Amino acid sequence: MRDYIAAGNWKMNMSIANGKDLAQGLIESNTTSSDKVILCVPFTHLAVVNEILKGQDLIHLGAQNVCCEPSGAFTGEISAAMLTDAGAKYVLIGHSERRGYYHEDAGILSKKITLALENGLKVIYCLGEPLEVRQANEQNAHIKTQLESDLFLLDASQMANITIAYEPIWAIGTGKTASPEQAQDMHAFIRATLESKYGATIAQNTSILYGGSVKPANASEIFSKEDVDGGLVGGASLKVDSFAAICNSFPPK
Repeated sequence: MRDYIAAGNWKMNMSIANGKDLAQGLIESNTTSSDKVILCVPFTHLAVVNEILKGQDLIHLGAQNVCCEPSGAFTGEISAAMLTDAGAKYVLIGHSERRGYYHEDAGILSKKITLALENGLKVIYCLGEPLEVRQANEQNAHIKTQLESDLFLLDASQMANITIAYEPIWAIGTGKTASPEQAQDMHAFIRATLESKYGATIAQNTSILYGGSVKPANASEIFSKEDVDGGLVGGASLKVDSFAAICNSFPPK
């Protein structure tokens, strides 16, 4: 059975002191309905938050980015080996902000994924379509192209360490809203596309998260959909109460 996962992406927010308090608060909260909670924190917070998370099994540490090279003269970059050394177990790759602001393409993303897996990291691979693609009703073709170019070079054993996060870019900051039904439709399409490449077992065992403004008020309805296995949460993951509520919004298995 697939894991229920609540992943918090702190983005470029949170002082180290506040991050420590948030991590400690989540440990002390009663997050019982999710199988895993992942905190994707800024690079500067990794080692400190890792110390807070030691001694428990529910909350895992993740990074928000990784370099596409293993080491060398890449000033300002952080390698996969460095992330592992700092205690990270997961890393976000392909987030819409990295694709859009920093022009990360399939060549870069596939190298990042390979290096992350080689260094023992699990990958939360993000994909999604912009507004113009949704308006043209070409979202399925767009998502299939992303999967084929970024993920489908992996073998079946590598796919066991991949979680997918669907981000409806067209519904973030546009005034438009993605319904739970639209989320389910896209997650089902992603799972069917995985099955066509890797078979039913891998497709059914891959957790697919929804990354479209998940909040305590809508989490239960979104997570109730058959192919939605959790959320990649932005702003609502920056406070203990709101993120803990989301972590407790999963249906019984």
